[in-house]
Amino acid sequence: MDDTQWRTHRLELDDQTLREWDAQVLAAGPDGIVLDRSAFYPGGGGQPPDHGVLLWGGVQTRIVDARKGDDLYLIPAEDDPLPPVGSAVRGALEDGRRTALMRTHSGLHVLCGVVFRDFGALVTGGNMEPLTARMDFDLPEVPPGFRESIEAACNTEITADRRIDARVLPRDEAFALPDIIRTATNLVPPEVKEVRIIDIVGLDQQADGGTHVASTRQVGRIEVVKMESKGKGFRRLRIRIAD
Repeated sequence: MDDTQWRTHRLELDDQTLREWDAQVLAAGPDGIVLDRSAFYPGGGGQPPDHGVLLWGGVQTRIVDARKGDDLYLIPAEDDPLPPVGSAVRGALEDGRRTALMRTHSGLHVLCGVVFRDFGALVTGGNMEPLTARMDFDLPEVPPGFRESIEAACNTEITADRRIDARVLPRDEAFALPDIIRTATNLVPPEVKEVRIIDIVGLDQQADGGTHVASTRQVGRIEVVKMESKGKGFRRLRIRIAD
């Protein structure tokens, strides 16, 4: 997505495998820490923010949140020191958390792609934590064995090892793609002029700003652990990501 309003160059959108990098502190205060370069995903689209550390001058500052505002703010742990403006820092993500969230987010796109392909259902909500997630669909009717058949279909797509690509398109070009918005409401703000597309090649193509693995096989295995009826034809599927 377009991040030109921020001073921070978002490295995670260029390289989702990056875990460590060098940066300079542009601001540090009650709102948080602003870097010139950062790979901390600030959260959005149901994906929680990354955690990690900043190392500077022999000091460690733990980062427990990241938020979007008029800048991209990294939120330090309570009582951890703030690096001075202008100082050089080494950023490092908590790899286990980021990797688990990437697997989970890509797994949700596989689920979304399968349900849309087989039932034409749009997403009405969703949320994720590392290796566990839920997704809600506008799905008035489901056949017997629906949960088991969806799980099997998702894992067939994972075994197919489909490539997962990310690219950025001008807004008009992006929205000319068929079914690029899989949510019941278009969540892409009108001021966003460039739209990031996540493409599970041959299965699912969506506007999305989050982080993902490089292929479906890297997701692992999807377990659809529960299906709930949320009233008025809405269904909630809860999934777990396994090795």
